[in-house]
Amino acid sequence: MDASMPAPLPDDPMVVELVRVIRAQDTHGVWDGIADAELIAPFVLTRERRDALPLIADPSPKDIWRVEMFYAAVALVIERRTGHAVAPVMSLHPEGWGRLVLIVGRLVAVSLSLRDVHRFGFPSLEKLAEKGNRLVDDAAATINRFPDAATA
Repeated sequence: MDASMPAPLPDDPMVVELVRVIRAQDTHGVWDGIADAELIAPFVLTRERRDALPLIADPSPKDIWRVEMFYAAVALVIERRTGHAVAPVMSLHPEGWGRLVLIVGRLVAVSLSLRDVHRFGFPSLEKLAEKGNRLVDDAAATINRFPDAATA
């Protein structure tokens, strides 16, 4: 492969949905000429990039946006798999900790504590996909276990 060409993105539902969610934010077409790999590059936080970040810091709006986009993509993949509408709800303290829940009907399908939001990212796109798919699998299992709550 030519060094000037971007590496192909993993063909994974999480990665595809994340790109869709990000592109949906671009209502004026500013990112039309930007490659998908470049759009999701901020989600990859290599060890070197992570080590360069302070241990304690307030998250920037871009950091919060990355978290919101990732979990919005997770919610949409859950919707596609289960056929149930999913609502992501995030409560975040200005210091970068909080809670995220994905709600399906009256069911909390995913509940996570968030910490160090300013350091949110994954070592690779493959790890991003693994984490997202694990959340989708767990949520789908919870929805299947409690279908009455999911449809309420």
